[in-house]
Amino acid sequence: MRRTRREMLASAGSALLVAGAGAAPAFARAGEVAALPQTLTPLPLTAIKLAPSDYATAVQANQRYLLRLDPDRLLHNFRLYAGLEPKGAIYGGWEKDTIAGHTLGHYLSALVLGWQQTDEPELRRRADYIVAELAEAQAKRGTGYVGALGRRRDGKIVDGEVIFQEIQRGEIKSSGFDLNGSWSPLYTVHKLFAGLLDVHAGWNNAQALQVTLGLAGYFERVFAALNDAQMQQVLGCEYGGLNESFAELYARTRDARWMVVAKRLYDDRVLDPLKAGEDKLANFHANTQVPKLIGLARIHELTGDAGDAKAARFFWERVTQHHSYVIGGNADREYFTAPDSIAQHITEQTCEHCNTYNMLKLTSHLYAWQPDGALFDFYERAHLNHVMAQQDPKTGGFTYMTPLMSGTKREFAGPEAEEFWCCIGSGMESHAKHGEAAFWQGADAFLVNLYIPATIDWKAKGALFVLDTAYPIEGTATLKLARLARAGRFTVALRVPGWAAGKAIVTVNGAPAGARFERGYALVSRSWKAGDTLAITLPMDLRLEATPGDDSVVAVLRGPMVLAGDLGAAATPWTGADPALVGQDLLASFAPTAEPAIFQTRGVVRPGDLRFVPFYRQYDRRSAVYFKRFSEAQWRQEEAAFLAEQARLKDIAARSVDVMHLGEMQPERDHDLRTEGASFPVAYRGRQGRDARTGSWFDFTMKVKDGPLLLQATYWGGERDRDFDILIDGQKIVTQHLGEQDAPGKFFDVTYKLPEALTKGKKSARVRFVPHDGNTAGPVFGVVLLTAKP
Repeated sequence: MRRTRREMLASAGSALLVAGAGAAPAFARAGEVAALPQTLTPLPLTAIKLAPSDYATAVQANQRYLLRLDPDRLLHNFRLYAGLEPKGAIYGGWEKDTIAGHTLGHYLSALVLGWQQTDEPELRRRADYIVAELAEAQAKRGTGYVGALGRRRDGKIVDGEVIFQEIQRGEIKSSGFDLNGSWSPLYTVHKLFAGLLDVHAGWNNAQALQVTLGLAGYFERVFAALNDAQMQQVLGCEYGGLNESFAELYARTRDARWMVVAKRLYDDRVLDPLKAGEDKLANFHANTQVPKLIGLARIHELTGDAGDAKAARFFWERVTQHHSYVIGGNADREYFTAPDSIAQHITEQTCEHCNTYNMLKLTSHLYAWQPDGALFDFYERAHLNHVMAQQDPKTGGFTYMTPLMSGTKREFAGPEAEEFWCCIGSGMESHAKHGEAAFWQGADAFLVNLYIPATIDWKAKGALFVLDTAYPIEGTATLKLARLARAGRFTVALRVPGWAAGKAIVTVNGAPAGARFERGYALVSRSWKAGDTLAITLPMDLRLEATPGDDSVVAVLRGPMVLAGDLGAAATPWTGADPALVGQDLLASFAPTAEPAIFQTRGVVRPGDLRFVPFYRQYDRRSAVYFKRFSEAQWRQEEAAFLAEQARLKDIAARSVDVMHLGEMQPERDHDLRTEGASFPVAYRGRQGRDARTGSWFDFTMKVKDGPLLLQATYWGGERDRDFDILIDGQKIVTQHLGEQDAPGKFFDVTYKLPEALTKGKKSARVRFVPHDGNTAGPVFGVVLLTAKP
């Protein structure tokens, strides 16, 4: 059987070494000697059987979800566009849009991972069936291409292959998410590539490799027709990790032509600064970028290119240390913000799951180059607190975002729903493989990186380990050597997280193990025999962690686990004020309850005390994760500011002539809202609004009266630069510029004085927002027309 991608991660040497546990990884100096093996591979998923735990429950819920899906419905467009009769009705959501087909690629990967994790034969049978169907559709087309993605033409969605024919002729219209009328088509192609390669690696399905080779040859011809400038134009649209797929195809076949393509799939605008050690990530769509770095990491492993390794390492360090939330996720409204600005972006649209799914992949690549406990400190945090929060284990449904704004509920795609977002695709993969990356092996060494209950078959030594633990609810994990083919000396390395450095207790058969602590690990080297038991106990102390760049905003952690203030059932709307922490010795007022890992505060939370519970388990509850921290004096001042703001709002309400709640259905109907082109309702930080993209506009009617009037519009203070005009009855009254520094981290109002002649003698007027070319108007989070103060 061929090795999987996960088993080939360590195929090249690198210079990634570590600092102390819990720190960001550092680079070794020449001549330094590492105590841990230089070459590591993860144990294959087939060697790991999960024991009962939240992780096993997630895998089981996901398997039920995978088996509910109908492969023939996912194959609808693949057959239709190839001229074959579909065998199932097309699914809805994104699968009815031009991005159709991305789900099937994720589904193939999830089937492979699920089979490897559980041995369920139906998962493997379905994967083989889908590959055979794809082979039939590919043969019918006769070009090597096979796909389900579409393009818009004359108001309809048609077969998208024509866009690649246009591109090959040099007819390229590319933007962030649109390429010649199709939604991120190369992203969709990448998902299919990755799924096929996973099936091939899973059990050496030769047909999967042949379909991949046909597809690769097709795109090799398309890209070969483009000069470098045209190639960069194409790469201006999201292309997923297509560079990784071509690199992986080279690894399977050793045909040099595939590496040539992999290296051409290089976005200069994003990747050159990273190679130069420059963080220019702000305002880039986050998940568009992460797969590019995974591709560079894979290319480095196959070619030894030091620049590719440098870019991957630098990107990982910047994202995890300066752009990530406490749960390990990143991005607000899908975009990176300025470094160390997390406190300004705690919203209901934080932490897209796909980003973390890909960051964990990148972490495994870096770790395979050289072991570093700090890498898995991040991996564990994101896996436990974000990935495990992304699935509702009762239904198997997935979230797109994991909101961190106080009181916001998680929105799960229902088990029978047909949204088919990108995060449903990455979700079905993530929850198929919770044993992945937990256990690694090197020369005479077995490493435990994640404390997940499981039975592990370490074939290299003929050893069967049983890891028994209630971690992270409890702090002890016990690794029993249930079987050993032959007694012998080797090393077992247990990761000691940074928050437990210097405090871990390690025993063998109940006696001190004499462990050596290095680089985030407790290393125990001895002659082992069947029945030996190695145990580690980690202190599960509470601690506060500030947001990067702002120590006045904190979260509460216990061991690896983020704790959240429980704000009640998801079905009950949250209307209270954001809770804050007030006092000096805050953690001293957290009292443990009879329930494990649950605490009750006493007198430190305003406006009232809360129960603190594991965040990831808040599937059907509302949470508070981040808290402003105040002294008693600061809190009195905060209360005064709050009362002043209430007085301001009361004054505006008293002078209001009309109020327009944009983005809400009934107010927009009541005010006769009209749009042209791409204008959309939006929701952000609990506020509804509306925007208009370039070439479009929106307008609505507002009541007016004689006398001096003001128009007040509300905006978010951290938008990317944009310019738009505001018109009253067709006459421009102002050009508004929005930028990141308007009012960082909060909404703000702008008031415009209206010429009296525009409204004199009228009962109503039309207010219109029109973006400049290449800009967006708004989002506008409400408009008030009010009388001017005397």
